[in-house]
Amino acid sequence: MISDYLISGKNKTPFKPKSVDQMPHSLSGLSYKEWRDARKKNHKWRNIRWSVLLFMNLLFVASFVLDLSVLEGSLSGSRLIGFYLMDPYNSLQLLAISSTTGYIAMLTMNFWIGFITILLFWFIFGGRGFCSWMCPYHILAEWAEKLHNYLIKKKKIKEHHYNTALRFIFFVGFILLAVLTKNLVFENLNMVGIISKSLIYGPSLLLLWVLAVILFEVFVSKRFWCRYVCPIGTTYSFVGKLSPLSIKFDLDKCGYCLECQKVCLVPHELWFVQRGKATQNVHYAGSDCTRYGLCVDVCPGNALTYAVRGASSLT
Repeated sequence: MISDYLISGKNKTPFKPKSVDQMPHSLSGLSYKEWRDARKKNHKWRNIRWSVLLFMNLLFVASFVLDLSVLEGSLSGSRLIGFYLMDPYNSLQLLAISSTTGYIAMLTMNFWIGFITILLFWFIFGGRGFCSWMCPYHILAEWAEKLHNYLIKKKKIKEHHYNTALRFIFFVGFILLAVLTKNLVFENLNMVGIISKSLIYGPSLLLLWVLAVILFEVFVSKRFWCRYVCPIGTTYSFVGKLSPLSIKFDLDKCGYCLECQKVCLVPHELWFVQRGKATQNVHYAGSDCTRYGLCVDVCPGNALTYAVRGASSLT
């Protein structure tokens, strides 16, 4: 089980690709096209995920409007039935500022409870699962991606990719800015906080920044904010390094159709689905995986499932 956590298998010798008679469509007695297209319109996990995301964000709104002490504050910092929860990247900025000003000893117990609790919760449920199951910007980015893909298909625009290492530069950069200015600089640009607070307390001019980023993602580079900038996602990626909940891949059920990679937010995490790339019968998606679920939905062979590492699949 320890190897499930520490070894991705990427540097091992790949298995020989399966022959046609070993492919799942052949074993099912179907043509490749029939097999591949069988689950294209399946959106079970996407619908569950959207429902959870909308419910949790609207619970903030209801708690404020109806003056309920259920889920108070916003996704930048909140209280769940009086229990404090802190955005981990905001917490890291506060720790960085406090460590250079001598005020770290003055951080309250509520801060530590909120910080540690949210880290433990998202450690268990997959780190970047926050991005697809909680972040309100994620739905907007999904819709922007659909429009972007349509424009690409019509050859109206060109796709632009960037090095994913950019996110580590932003991660460190905003921490340094916080230390230098003694302010949470990133919070002024934070999509999560801006949209969450706008939903709860009413719109602000900062929504123009959100619109600008969405337009950039539509016309230039899809998922730009989530893939290359957002330090919150990077923080949760670190948290999810050893997370027990993951997306499990079963090579025996894979037909190399790549439908999962086409819909994946972080397709590099599904490197093992490509023909001749898998090095083990079972692989687990890495810490960048958002537990998005659409890959599970569209996989015609059920080769991808939610699972606890070292245990049975959950789907």
